[in-house]
Amino acid sequence: MLGFDKVRFLQPVKVNSRIRAHAKTLSIEEKKPGQFRLCTEVTVEIEDCDTPTLVAEWVSVQMVK
Repeated sequence: MLGFDKVRFLQPVKVNSRIRAHAKTLSIEEKKPGQFRLCTEVTVEIEDCDTPTLVAEWVSVQMVK
């Protein structure tokens, strides 16, 4: 399973705008031995703007041996 949940596009990004992304781990859950489900909050900001352009939860699965 891989994808996004709760995606919110709050405003458009104008051409040549400087952006940055922040990521924060919300949860890590072991689904099977060696298989982990990660939920990460991702926020994309535009330089010199108070409101983020995107806020989403990124869901991924990682395999660990």
